[in-house]
Amino acid sequence: MLRRGAMNFAVRLGVFLVAVCSALSLLYMLACSPPSAERLSLLPRADVPADKESYQALLQEREEQHRRYVNSLEKQVSQLQEALEERSRQLENLRKSLGQEETLTVLAESPNRLGGGPGGSVDLEEFFQSQLDRAEVRAGTKIPSEYALVPFEAFTLHRVYQLETGLTRHPVEKPVRKDRRDELASAIEAGLQALNTPWERDDPTHRRVYSPSDFIEGISRTEKDKGTVYELTFKGDRSREFRRLVFFRPFGPLMKVTSERVRTDSVLINIVVPLAKRVDKFRQFMRNFREVCIRQDGRVHLTVVYFGKEQINEVKGILKTTSKEMNFRNFTLIQLNEEFSRGRGLDVGARSWKHGNVLLFFCDVDIYFSAEFLNSCRLNAKPGKKVFYPVLFSQYNPSLIYGNNSIPPLQQQLLIDKNTGFWRDFGFGMTCQYRSDFINIGGFDVDIKGWGGEDVHLYRKYLHSLLLVVRAPSRGLVHLWHEKSCSAQLPPEQYRMCLQSKAMSEASHGLLGTLFFRRELQEHQQRQGLRRLTGQGEHQGVWQTES
Repeated sequence: MLRRGAMNFAVRLGVFLVAVCSALSLLYMLACSPPSAERLSLLPRADVPADKESYQALLQEREEQHRRYVNSLEKQVSQLQEALEERSRQLENLRKSLGQEETLTVLAESPNRLGGGPGGSVDLEEFFQSQLDRAEVRAGTKIPSEYALVPFEAFTLHRVYQLETGLTRHPVEKPVRKDRRDELASAIEAGLQALNTPWERDDPTHRRVYSPSDFIEGISRTEKDKGTVYELTFKGDRSREFRRLVFFRPFGPLMKVTSERVRTDSVLINIVVPLAKRVDKFRQFMRNFREVCIRQDGRVHLTVVYFGKEQINEVKGILKTTSKEMNFRNFTLIQLNEEFSRGRGLDVGARSWKHGNVLLFFCDVDIYFSAEFLNSCRLNAKPGKKVFYPVLFSQYNPSLIYGNNSIPPLQQQLLIDKNTGFWRDFGFGMTCQYRSDFINIGGFDVDIKGWGGEDVHLYRKYLHSLLLVVRAPSRGLVHLWHEKSCSAQLPPEQYRMCLQSKAMSEASHGLLGTLFFRRELQEHQQRQGLRRLTGQGEHQGVWQTES
């Protein structure tokens, strides 16, 4: 009897435990079931056998998603720690610099001025917020004209589409420069981190991890007194849905790096000019040399490296006349009886100087320069520190610009305008550098014959060195136009490229188009002239018809 009662109790207990387990299982399934069809699609379908391999694949996929998510969080934590350490260092440096006289200079209006508190502290967050408030990020501003608008650049993961291009660049280019590439990459990475942050998610149950492949495109522009704005577009969670993020990189306060007096009264410039024939161009060059270098500046030496024997007497005569009339003795003529090589001539001219270190200006015979440029040459070159590679302005064909019968004097042609010339941003032949730097870098490649190639070779040497290369447009350095001929012996493809290069330096795009459509313009003028002659009768006929 007792045994039967114990068995009944055990059965009841078992039934109760089974019921409790079933209820718990049901509650667990209801609580942990996927809330969306997207989550359900990750589980095995009803018509597919739920075997061991399917569950293992599902678990591996979930594990990979969680692993990427954890890695993203760890990376964000690491970057936040680095940012905090960097800000601490910046604040410490600012506190130290504020204790020194004239070390930190802040250029800002009084509402945005840093420091000024009782303790002399600098509130970087307040300053950066003021930069954001001033920038055109959240709303537009009134712009006086179409020229005042700052355009955006568009970019993808691999290319940048920009409007401000030089003559040799294309509307689309890869960001070659490391700082530009790192800048855009950091903006995209910041967007991915923001999208993968838990509190940024609209759906708390969503477990998607955004990757660079989700980035569609971005636009950016820089307001030079405020900062750079980035607008990034990523793929959304659904079709025709996107995620749009806006970032702003504010500029920090202006800091004075150096303050020095630069005396140039004793800085001599040795102008080195390679030459072969071209006596007429050399005579024109010497006219400019007389006015600028002898009359105005007076701190130059001229080194002419002449190739061959033909017309050498004419060159000597020009130098002798200049020396006699201007009482000028600071010149050297070196004659080389060999085939012309620009690099060889400049190299010989630079190494021929035996009076200590000197500032070299490598120049061509068809170059015009001003006294202001000579000052820029002295200011932008420093031995062991920096070399100056100015971007010169290349003149278009004056006969096409002004017409054969109305070409003004040379001084009146030296106007920097889109219709008179272009910045020769692909040329590196005119340069200012000290002889010591030229010798230490290895000089020119003297194996290069003819004209061209040697300047790029030397320019790349300086780019690979620790010297600062100053590359900037120079309004006082002009390449005078001269006839460019294309040899009939060239292959068809090279001949076509030669003609394209010739057309590029002949005139602006608009003027070449006017010349190309000259016949249409003449016919239009003739029609307009006939209408003016017969205009009264035509107008009367039209009015009579309409009445």
